[in-house]
Amino acid sequence: MTAQPIVEYFKNYLPLNKEEIKLLNERTKQRLIKRRQMILQEGFVCKHYTFVVTGCFKMYGTDEKGNAHNISFAAENDWIADLGSFYSEKPSKLFIEALEPSTILQIEKTDLLYLFVNVPKFDRNFRVIVEEKLIELQNRLLLNFSSNTQQRYTVFLEQYPNLAMRLSNVQIASYLGVTPEFLSKIRAQKPPK
Repeated sequence: MTAQPIVEYFKNYLPLNKEEIKLLNERTKQRLIKRRQMILQEGFVCKHYTFVVTGCFKMYGTDEKGNAHNISFAAENDWIADLGSFYSEKPSKLFIEALEPSTILQIEKTDLLYLFVNVPKFDRNFRVIVEEKLIELQNRLLLNFSSNTQQRYTVFLEQYPNLAMRLSNVQIASYLGVTPEFLSKIRAQKPPK
């Protein structure tokens, strides 16, 4: 059963019945991804909504100097996609890259829309998932202009507790908007009480 990890994930929301699971399985493709392999590159349309079964991904953009700026991470039991490109079908300005060897499940846009129409629970589950991601993004933006780096790092550890040891200083620093050297100093300090 290809989509079993998604079925398990949906148990946190509205669980799917056997017929709904069958429809999901028919529209889900599993892929094995190598470390550093891209599943989305700038200039290409994001054609899939991706669920991470195992492994870890980063979504990032680059500035005019070619410096990467991490926007988000997705590890086991999380979704990743450039939603703007996915829904508008316009070329993405982002990259999605595997940080580890990974197993993913992907759903193409036409299949996702089919599931939204034919499996109302799927539509509801996705609405909640997207709302949670929006709240996460709003909180991150608020942190960026209202807190110092130590506070942002503490929130990062709360948000991604399992990733702190899996990601390099370079990846975390890019997410926080600081240099790896500055992040090393913060990591060496005792956290505030």
